[in-house]
Amino acid sequence: MTNAINWFEVPAKDFHRAKAFYENVLDASMDEMKMENMGITMAFFPADWQKGIGGGIAFGPGYQPSETGALVYLNGGDDLNVPLSRVEAAGGKVILPKTSLGEHGFMAQFIDSEGNRVAFHSRN
Repeated sequence: MTNAINWFEVPAKDFHRAKAFYENVLDASMDEMKMENMGITMAFFPADWQKGIGGGIAFGPGYQPSETGALVYLNGGDDLNVPLSRVEAAGGKVILPKTSLGEHGFMAQFIDSEGNRVAFHSRN
């Protein structure tokens, strides 16, 4: 096993609002997919599919946003201050500003437009 994680899903109450939030914060477009047989709509975060790690926004039965539970860390790029600075304008709330992890880089946490607690990590 190369990576413990190969896929994650961030629940959405309002799919289009969540997609717009993450597209704005990450400054990236997200492809959509509907799984009609399961009643689920997804939008995919940018990913290197060759390395097998990816994730998306998921809307449908059984997806309930939460501030508790597993914490997903998104790639904050070269400096997580860049996407973090877009969180509040996009409809979220920063709950932990950029914080040093010493030799492991930096992290920050926010509540997204749906009420999920999510984090960023960057080396700088």
